Amino acid sequence: MSAPQLSELSETPFAIASVVPVADPTGGSNQWYRYVICQGTNQANAITGTRMGNLEEINLQLADMVARLNERCGKLRAKKK
Repeated sequence: MSAPQLSELSETPFAIASVVPVADPTGGSNQWYRYVICQGTNQANAITGTRMGNLEEINLQLADMVARLNERCGKLRAKKK
């Protein structure tokens, strides 16, 4: 499978691909989650990270992050036109 072209990615919105629980990286007993945000379906342009908190909080934070990423990409698309 070939990598998507830059123009294809700029037209594709970001979305949350996964949020899964992981072990506390500090060795404590806090809840941590690993997330993946992708632009496109083949994960060629993926953002991964970890966050501490409960799943509801994490999903709200990630939804906000995705909205900001998509807003920024929309502004870039409009600038190119």
